Amino acid sequence: MATAAASVPRTGTVLADLLPASTAGRARVRDAALILGGAALTGLAAQIAVPVPGSPVPVSGQTFAVLLVGTALGARRGFLSLALYAVAGVAGMPWFAEARSGAAFPSFGYVLGMLLAATVVGALARRGADRSALRTAGTMALGSAIIYAVGVPYLALSVHLSFADAVAAGLTPFLIGDVLKATLAMGALPTAWKLLGRRG
Repeated sequence: MATAAASVPRTGTVLADLLPASTAGRARVRDAALILGGAALTGLAAQIAVPVPGSPVPVSGQTFAVLLVGTALGARRGFLSLALYAVAGVAGMPWFAEARSGAAFPSFGYVLGMLLAATVVGALARRGADRSALRTAGTMALGSAIIYAVGVPYLALSVHLSFADAVAAGLTPFLIGDVLKATLAMGALPTAWKLLGRRG
């Protein structure tokens, strides 16, 4: 039992750090590939979108992908991955939710919130916040809260809603989905660490 526990990577490591890179040059190539892959994953997940009646913000897989990217890559790579996603989308890549691009749409604030959320959950993951189901749930909840903390006020300003109406349109309809996403992460991330620990 002590051997199995010892084989689990120490706190201070995120999942992406476990990918081998024998030299500094290869580590840079690995990190660049992870950053690009995280942006692409977020863009693909954003296309899984379902319109919400009465809201300009769709339900999508984007938030889940953002939180997984941040947690798996860590704060620096997670931020760079989401920065690439945001900059490419503003420049014209149609990979925001519902194949949007640019910045002239009411839900763009959520994209900005995702930059901060990926950074925060990545920093927490480096402290072991994705190693157990309970801590993973808390990390996902905090990441989602950060996205809403930026996205909802931006929505209110962009379409001239009261804050209460912005919450009703841009937060409340998504809470059940957030619970489901957190539940998926609670199973996936700690399981990944257990499997990697056994292989080690």
